[in-house]
Amino acid sequence: MGSLAERCKPIRLLVVDVDGSLTAGGIIYGSAGHEQKRFHVRDGWALKEWSNAGKSLAVLTGRSSDLVDRRGKELGAGWVIQGAKNKADAWDGLLQAAGVKAEEVAVLGDDEPDVPLFKLCGLGAAPADASSTARKQAHLVLRKGGGDGAARELLELLMRCQGIWPGH
Repeated sequence: MGSLAERCKPIRLLVVDVDGSLTAGGIIYGSAGHEQKRFHVRDGWALKEWSNAGKSLAVLTGRSSDLVDRRGKELGAGWVIQGAKNKADAWDGLLQAAGVKAEEVAVLGDDEPDVPLFKLCGLGAAPADASSTARKQAHLVLRKGGGDGAARELLELLMRCQGIWPGH
């Protein structure tokens, strides 16, 4: 696969990291010890449109949080995989469960645990504020940062390329 358009056309499954990709990467603990995360509403809208277009969504994160389960359900994620210390270990099972080939998968990730997935997928994308390693290894570095519209930017690109962006 060569051009960005060639990489975008076959994508059927989007795999997203959470901290640093769907969020800005900060972890906030309330006084009672409850974790808080801030998600961008435009990312959420685009992720729902992706699902509404018949595409699949998976959340794959190294941490575990009830908030991630909740947000995954809100977004229509078919798979929410948490506590994945080695994300590549979850890869084959996820592809099998989703019924897709590696070249039909896009990955949004921001740090070293996501880099192995960039080498396995059809399109690896990193937010603008991702680690230098993730930015170097990604097929695409987005203009927006994690938790600041990076998922929306990626999905608009994918869906416009496929002719399924709302109002396209």
